[in-house]
Amino acid sequence: MDQGTEVLGLDASEPVVQKLAHRLTHAAVVDTTDEESLRQLSVHEYDRAVVGIGSDLEASLLTASALINLKVPTIWAKAISHSHAKILTQIGVSHVVRPEHDMGKRVAHLVRGRMIDYIEFDDGFAMVKTSPPSSVLGSPLSETTIRSKFGVTVVAIKRPGEGFTYATADTILAPGDTIIVSGKVRDAERFADLV
Repeated sequence: MDQGTEVLGLDASEPVVQKLAHRLTHAAVVDTTDEESLRQLSVHEYDRAVVGIGSDLEASLLTASALINLKVPTIWAKAISHSHAKILTQIGVSHVVRPEHDMGKRVAHLVRGRMIDYIEFDDGFAMVKTSPPSSVLGSPLSETTIRSKFGVTVVAIKRPGEGFTYATADTILAPGDTIIVSGKVRDAERFADLV
């Protein structure tokens, strides 16, 4: 809403709706599994819908199904398990998110201590914030063969006391730098392990 998006919040619990009503454009107490109730609230006129129901599998699936039947173009839905995510995908949900699972994977990478941050995208692609290994310090990136040797690309660099900037072929990495590399998950993990 802070960026001008109209937000309609729906929940079966009146206390929840009352608590959040002042923060939303519109809010209503409704059974979101009932397609006709959603139609009466003009849900079908919205471009996007988010199904944030995680604990009630049946309500999540029925709500997503109702939104699909109403032809809402883009639907995001939270899944609490692999099976839940699979079913949401099979019925046609555009984007399935598993926050606990995804955060768990991210934290597992960070706990190992070699990565400062880690983001995994679709199709096994990741971006890793890490320190450069000593073997690539002191030479321009074009001479380090990082891409051919390790399968990753250095996309950004942050020097101590400065902000991030794009890395170029002429960038020379130094001790204390922080870098962001991109590549296949396994390649990015192996590269970060060199630190």
